[in-house]
Amino acid sequence: MALDCDLEAFLELAEFGRLTGKNQPMHQLSVAQARAEFENASRLLDADPPADIEVHELHFTRRDGTQQPARLYRRPGITPTATLFYLHGGGYVVGSLDSHDCVCRRLASLGDYTVFAPEYRLAPEHPFPAAVHDSQDALDWLQRHAADLGLADSALVLAGDSAGATLATVLAIDAAGQAQAMPPKAQLLFYPVAEANTRRDAHQRYGEGYLLESETLDWFYAHYQAGTDWRASPLLHPALPTMAPAYVNLAQFDPLFDEGLEYAGRLEGSGTPTTVRVEGGLTHDFLRMSGITGATAEVYGAVGRWLEEVLRRKDQIL
Repeated sequence: MALDCDLEAFLELAEFGRLTGKNQPMHQLSVAQARAEFENASRLLDADPPADIEVHELHFTRRDGTQQPARLYRRPGITPTATLFYLHGGGYVVGSLDSHDCVCRRLASLGDYTVFAPEYRLAPEHPFPAAVHDSQDALDWLQRHAADLGLADSALVLAGDSAGATLATVLAIDAAGQAQAMPPKAQLLFYPVAEANTRRDAHQRYGEGYLLESETLDWFYAHYQAGTDWRASPLLHPALPTMAPAYVNLAQFDPLFDEGLEYAGRLEGSGTPTTVRVEGGLTHDFLRMSGITGATAEVYGAVGRWLEEVLRRKDQIL
């Protein structure tokens, strides 16, 4: 399938800016510049997310005693049937609650769902495993305070995009076989990083000119410093357990496509019910592109239909 025409025009404009010296690829920027550019791009990619969503600011304490912010998103007046625990992407170096506010609003608008989005500390100031620990601490806090938030009777869905999807896989693996107040009932994994520091064919096909570049990936991984730990590369896990049903959503024109598809195969091999959907014509980060291409409306629609179906089943694997 050809690249989405609206997205192609956007990428051509970005390439023109690069050629004329008006912008640079992320890996040629300082960390501070890269973060600022990523935040600025969010307002361009999706300038008009759903406004009829209640957003509550939260804070809780990490294992080291520092404060961690989070947000709670929901449509007014609902009784939540599911809580989507959502971790933002950004290669462990960029990204924030603000950069993915549009994604959380759109997910919350899919049904009677609450989206709980925790922040986590970024590299290089906080290299691996800080993001993993912060994600675990956030989920532990949610488990303890679900009743206070009115979420105790809702189904837990672990979700994230890109590096955030990788963090969600760690939480899903941790949860397998453990008794929890809110055991995961589903996973939403959007274009996950499945094996850092390993180049596959997709890196050659789509590693330049398709938004996310292979050199930028290397820049992220160098800052994160996770080495070959499976918590940054779940394909390296020696024996994946059977987990809650997974929805693996990949982009055709993404250097992470091959590893994402391979991880979906590993999930299936573990006995985890797995649905793979490939977004033809789209690139990495498509969840944040509702202001660029109309194709994202069907992306979110498909997610909503899958969630409704999987949460309705009586024979969930816990």
